[in-house]
Amino acid sequence: MHIRIIGTGVMGRGIAQWAATAGHTVELADARKEAVQDAIEFVRHMLARATSKHRITPEDATAAAERLIPLDEPMAPGQDVDLVIEAVLEDLDVKAELFQRLERILPARTVLATNTSSLPVTQIAARLSDPSRLVGLHFFNPVPLMKIVEVIPGELTRPDIPPALVKLVQETGHRAVTVTDTPGFLINHAGRGLATEALALLEESVADPVGIDRIARDVLGLRMGPFELMDLTGLDVSAAVIDAIWRGFRYSDRLRASYLTPNRVAAGLYGRKTGRGFYSYAPDAPAPAEEPITGDADRPVQVAGDGPDADALRQTLARAGADLSASDRAIVLVPTWGTTVAAAIFGDGLPTRRTLGIDALSLDTPRRVLATTPAADPDVVRDAQAVLTRSGATVTVVRDTAGSVAQRLLSSIVSVAASIAERSIATPDDIDAAVTAGLGYPHGPLAWGELIGRRRLLTLQEGLHRTTGDPRHRPTRWVTERVQLGLPLTFGHTEK
Repeated sequence: MHIRIIGTGVMGRGIAQWAATAGHTVELADARKEAVQDAIEFVRHMLARATSKHRITPEDATAAAERLIPLDEPMAPGQDVDLVIEAVLEDLDVKAELFQRLERILPARTVLATNTSSLPVTQIAARLSDPSRLVGLHFFNPVPLMKIVEVIPGELTRPDIPPALVKLVQETGHRAVTVTDTPGFLINHAGRGLATEALALLEESVADPVGIDRIARDVLGLRMGPFELMDLTGLDVSAAVIDAIWRGFRYSDRLRASYLTPNRVAAGLYGRKTGRGFYSYAPDAPAPAEEPITGDADRPVQVAGDGPDADALRQTLARAGADLSASDRAIVLVPTWGTTVAAAIFGDGLPTRRTLGIDALSLDTPRRVLATTPAADPDVVRDAQAVLTRSGATVTVVRDTAGSVAQRLLSSIVSVAASIAERSIATPDDIDAAVTAGLGYPHGPLAWGELIGRRRLLTLQEGLHRTTGDPRHRPTRWVTERVQLGLPLTFGHTEK
């Protein structure tokens, strides 16, 4: 295939390397002529690096480099061009004007593809004389390593184009997912589940960014915590995406933006690129340290309640040699699932000063999450931390909230993915494949909900909604319906 790539920034270079390595002839063009040769040299350097890491043979790297063709300007004639991929400024007017010029000089058979990450494909296509030839082809950085591509047909895209691009992408070893032209498409939309809930937890002072990130990594198994990720991406970018998707879905409660971000953006607290965000990146900034353990690890402890979570906690404490004898001095631990410690204290008549919660999701992980109420004795909290570390786990103390931190993050991740499936934006299989590849989650969100247990997940979401009254926690029809019908969360609309 003969492919023209317009825009030789980070994304354009990555797409060029991907296409040339796959055996396609690649033309590179940019509004700045001198940028083209720089891009070709960069791609050749990356091919050499891939060779040194044994990802590609020297012969294949040489052949790929020879397939790179510099153009003097983007509007050069191109009767042989089969596909144009633009990777220019993320501005609807800029992209639309570019495609308007391209459709006048390139053959009618040439497919026009936009690498937009957020702009509506249909609105770009609407500016063309023939909107049927334009499609979204959204790559992720770094393109050669992020083996996922969103194929986004606009409302008027010719029906033969998306499957042809899916085939093209998959022949290169990348996964292609076909996505409806909606705000955020699939991966950026799915990522809002983690980011928006993390910000909500911070708004409510449940924990600080360090604590939330530690829980996300150690309890949920994420590669990066949500605040680390926003600092890496840049809060200016992340906040804009959050706001755009929230507005695009007509201010959906499930996608609600945070009041915290506008001031932080105005203050330039973007993250790594400005040296300060939720974390400091100054050369002398100390790494966040774990809270020191100063309590009495031999203090007696009791586990309130029955059921698998309570039994699992008792067994863990017993294996660690904890004193499980009952006394007026014993710490009372309540495993919570979708509810608060305060509710358990009120409902079961537990001692207010000595009762703490523990997130049931954290029981079999390297980090225990301990929840405190305003009535808790600080000495009890310190002693509980010491008791819980007997098993070798670390402990993060958070403020009491329905479901605690990990449960709320996971519930939101699954709920946003379920709402994507519910709207038929993508298939369940594509949602899970795209999220694991694009966001690095340990499981696809729908499969993750199934792993937790669909009935248990619904109980969590019902508890969150009932306890808080916040519609952001309302269970989706997708989850509720599949629990009622005995179907897996990964079961789509048309499966037989």
